[in-house]
Amino acid sequence: MEQTEIKKGKLGWKFWLVIWIAGLAGQLVWNIENSWFNTFVYDKIAPDPSIITWMVSISAIVSTFATFLMGTFSDRIGKRRIFILIGYVMWGISTIIFGLTQFSVGVLGVTGAAVLVIIADAVMSFFGSTGNDCGFSTWTTDMTNPNNRGSLGTVLAVQPVIATIVGSLLFGAIVSGFSNFVVNGYTLDYFMMFLISGLVIIAIGVVSFFLTKEKEGLKPRKDEKFSKSLAKPFNFKLLKNNRLLLYVLLTFMVFFISFNIYFPHILNYFMYGPSKVTVDWLSTSIFGNTDASETIAGAFLAIGLLLGVPLVILSGKFLNKQKFVPILYISVASNIIGLLILFFGSLAGVSYLGEVIVILVGIFFVGIGYMCLYQALMVLIKNLYPEDMRSQFEGVRMIFYVCIPMFLGTLIGNIIVENLGTPIELEYVTGTITGYAPNHWLFIVASGIAVLTFIPIILIQREFKNNPPTYCQD
Repeated sequence: MEQTEIKKGKLGWKFWLVIWIAGLAGQLVWNIENSWFNTFVYDKIAPDPSIITWMVSISAIVSTFATFLMGTFSDRIGKRRIFILIGYVMWGISTIIFGLTQFSVGVLGVTGAAVLVIIADAVMSFFGSTGNDCGFSTWTTDMTNPNNRGSLGTVLAVQPVIATIVGSLLFGAIVSGFSNFVVNGYTLDYFMMFLISGLVIIAIGVVSFFLTKEKEGLKPRKDEKFSKSLAKPFNFKLLKNNRLLLYVLLTFMVFFISFNIYFPHILNYFMYGPSKVTVDWLSTSIFGNTDASETIAGAFLAIGLLLGVPLVILSGKFLNKQKFVPILYISVASNIIGLLILFFGSLAGVSYLGEVIVILVGIFFVGIGYMCLYQALMVLIKNLYPEDMRSQFEGVRMIFYVCIPMFLGTLIGNIIVENLGTPIELEYVTGTITGYAPNHWLFIVASGIAVLTFIPIILIQREFKNNPPTYCQD
C-alpha cells in the first residue's frame, strides 16, 4: 500500500481485510476473557468474586507491562508484523492452555486451581497485548491519518459488538452443546470453547502476518539506550505539554473504572443473580430445558448491542469531521441512562417478558454509550500519539484504559458483590460451595462513577477551544 494513498485517505482492500480478521479475532478473545472467564470461574471453581478480581487485576498489570516492554522493542526495531505473528500465535496457545485449568480442581483443590487460573490468564494477557496492542493496534495507527481514522474508528467500535454477538451466541452454544461430554467427571464444555478459539487466533495470526506490510518509511529508532527508551513514556512532562492527550487518557480512566465495576460480572448476573429465573424461563421456552442458560445470557448482550450498531456507524461520520466532544457527551449520558434502567428495572419486580424488555433496553443504552465513547477516544488518541513513540504510547493508554480501571473497577465490584450480592450454593466436583451472585447494586454504583466522566470531557472541550490540535498528516 502506497504512502500517497494514505495521504489521500484511501486504504486498500488488504488493509481492511486485516482490520476485520485480526481486529475481530482479538475482540473475540477479549469477549472470552472479559465475559466467559468469569462464568468459567463460577462454573468450574467457586462462586467467589475475589478470584475474578485477582484475575482481572493481575491481568491488567501484566498487559500494561507487556505493552510497554514489547512496544519499546517495536519502536526500536521499526517493526509491527513480527509482533502480530508471535503475539497472536502465543495468544492462541495460551488460550488453549487456560482451558486445561478446569481439570486441575480435583488435584489442586479450589485454592490451587484459582491460583493456576490467575497465572494462566496473566500469561495469556502478556501475549495478547504483544499481538493486539503492540502489533496490530500500532500498525493501524501507522497506516492511517486523521482524515480516515473516523472510518477506522467505526469499524473498531463495531467489532466488539460483532464479537459479543458471535462470542455470546457461538461460545454459549459450544458450552451448552458440550455440557454432556464428560471425561473423568469433568465436562468438556468450556475446554472446547477455549480450544476452538485458540486454534482460530493462531491461524489468524499467521494469515495476518502474510497480508500486512510495514508502513513505508518506518525506521528503527535506536538513538538511545533501551532502558532510557523504556522509561521515556513515564516522563509525564510529555503529557503536561500535551494536555489534550492527558484529558483523553483521564476520560478513558474514569469511564472504564465504571465499566469494570459491572461488566466482568454481567453474565454471572444473568446466570446466577436475580435474572436467573427469567433466563431459565427463556431457555425452557425456546429449548425445552435450562441447559442453554449460557446461550440466553449471551444473547441478552448480543441483541442489546446489535440494536445500537446503526448509531455507531452514524457516529463515525461525525468523527471524520472531528466532532469528538458532542459524541463524548452523548455517549456518557447514554451509558448512565442504561445503567439506571438496569438498576430500577431490577427493583420494579417485573419478571419473564417484562424483565427481558428492561434488560434489552438497558443494554442498548449502555452499549451505545460504551461503543461510541470507545470509538471517539480511540480515533482521537491515535491522532495525538507522538510519531516516534506510537507503540510505547499504547502502553501509556493501557495504564489509563486497562491497568487502573481494571484494578479499581473490579475491586469496587468485588466489594459490592461480597457485601450486597445474592447468596447462592453451587455443586462442583469437590462438593457444594457457597458464595455470592452479582445483583443490581453494581449498576447504580457504576452509574455514579460514570457521571464523573463529564469532568475530563469538559476539559477536552476547553482545550479544543483554547488550543486546537494540529494533527500529523503522515
